[in-house]
Amino acid sequence: MSESAWSGEQLDLDAYLARIGYAGDRAPTLETLRAVQAAHVTAIGFENIDVLLGRPLALDVPSLQDKLVSGGRGGYCYEHNLLYAAALERLGFAVSGLGARIRMGDDRIRPTTHALLKVRLDGEDWITDVGFGGEALLAPLPLRAGYQERQGGWTFGIDRVDAADPDGERTWIVRSLHPEGWLDLYSFGAEPRYAVDFAVFNHYIATHPRSPFVQRLVVQRPDHGLRRTLIGTELTLTGTDYSRDVREVGAAELPRVLGELFRITLTDADEKTLVGWYGR
Repeated sequence: MSESAWSGEQLDLDAYLARIGYAGDRAPTLETLRAVQAAHVTAIGFENIDVLLGRPLALDVPSLQDKLVSGGRGGYCYEHNLLYAAALERLGFAVSGLGARIRMGDDRIRPTTHALLKVRLDGEDWITDVGFGGEALLAPLPLRAGYQERQGGWTFGIDRVDAADPDGERTWIVRSLHPEGWLDLYSFGAEPRYAVDFAVFNHYIATHPRSPFVQRLVVQRPDHGLRRTLIGTELTLTGTDYSRDVREVGAAELPRVLGELFRITLTDADEKTLVGWYGR
């Protein structure tokens, strides 16, 4: 079998679906897409542990499967969405990649560093993204200006702005509704991105000294009704009313917190190394 755009033929689809706890229909429909996205986001944590420990991040499907599926680990956007793209491809979806500029309420021009996916279904384009971390979408959004949707107690929206982005393309913006109003999460244009593009983006994010992922631990897992975030040593649990429970996490309890709250399994060797780094 020749290699496909997202190397779906290299994925053990049964193992992936078991890892995310999905046992539903496998037909390439909107219902399947919604269910698989929600299952992936809530089952596999967002984390940058290997980046902190100075390890190279392999983005080929067998390596992603070893780490995120059989290894019980998580990853960040490139790892999540490349694994997810392979699964969607195997399920029969028409998948393409997109690159986004992180905003998080800031309208400064930032580099394109976030990976997300687009799926074409019955003549309409949908964005689907399992790698944004704490405020990740729990379901796909249609590319419709002004569209809003409630997902698991959280409200998301997508809009199109008149101004072109730095690449000269019309810009889409994904937003999350907070008590004080809409927060722009990220913006993206129409230019297709490929696995090789994500490999280049990944090199910057995993190695550049100004990357936020080389400076501190970032672990996140959104769910229906609760967002869990560990940034550095600060653990935050956020409810859908945006009430927050915040506390410090010490090195001794880090493995338990990662396992119980974020569903991240560490080997004994990785646990020892990470705890040593964390407790510096």
